[in-house]
Amino acid sequence: MSPYSVALIGLIIGNLAASLSDVSVKMLAGEVSAFQYMFLRQLISLLIILPIWLRQPSEQRVLLNTSMTALRAHLVLIGSGCMLVAITYLPLATANAVFYAAPILMLPLSMWLLKEKPSSTKILATLFGFCGVLIVLRPQNFHWAAGFALVTAFTLALFNILAKRIPKEQTVITTLMWTSLFSLPIAAILASINWQPMTWVQLGWIAVSALLVLSYNGLAVMAYQRAAANQIALAEYSGLLFVVFFGVMWFDEIPDMLTWVGIGMIILPLLPKAHQLKKRNKKNLINASN
Repeated sequence: MSPYSVALIGLIIGNLAASLSDVSVKMLAGEVSAFQYMFLRQLISLLIILPIWLRQPSEQRVLLNTSMTALRAHLVLIGSGCMLVAITYLPLATANAVFYAAPILMLPLSMWLLKEKPSSTKILATLFGFCGVLIVLRPQNFHWAAGFALVTAFTLALFNILAKRIPKEQTVITTLMWTSLFSLPIAAILASINWQPMTWVQLGWIAVSALLVLSYNGLAVMAYQRAAANQIALAEYSGLLFVVFFGVMWFDEIPDMLTWVGIGMIILPLLPKAHQLKKRNKKNLINASN
């Protein structure tokens, strides 16, 4: 399997986890402060990843790019807090519509920070897919919380782009462990100022969210280290399909015809790339047989 295929599949699975995390956050119903959520989620993430990190050989536990990992840790912190506010005060579909601005933001960021040069076709395909997101989710209730959703989208895009700056020798487990650890001091200070009693159910939803986001972060690091950001950014839209499915399964939200048109617009730009990969693999098999 090619690095591109591995990256694409990993990113799609990661978006499934991220979509389920959004559902978990929505279940908190705004009864937990953003700062408290940020601290507990990162603490739980650290407790989950620490035993796995310790089982690695000593040379794999070494942090190779401290400043970049610390920067990405605080991007996670900012994004998670803003995400909680956005999902709490906006309909889930509206918040997700703004979150899906992340792949669009990744194009200029990859050009600026990574010096990548996406083709005009890739740019148009991404814009086409983003229009599909707007058609499917049709955000209609924009107010001040939409700004928090936009910040989440920006931090997500920057988080993924900066994964390219992490040496490939640094394992995903090591990256996740140090990312969680670096985010804790500021999160703990902010949470202590606004601490309030919690139920076990609320703590459970935060734990589920932490596990799912940790899964997304790990898969995103793996994906963006193996393929150019502008090649796989469209896979971020796969979360849209999961959101639609969850709406049908759990909230009895049956997609109408316009929704399916939007989904088609999102999937369509991925088809040419899949066709090219199929032709390339077929050609390689023929050459190998000769």
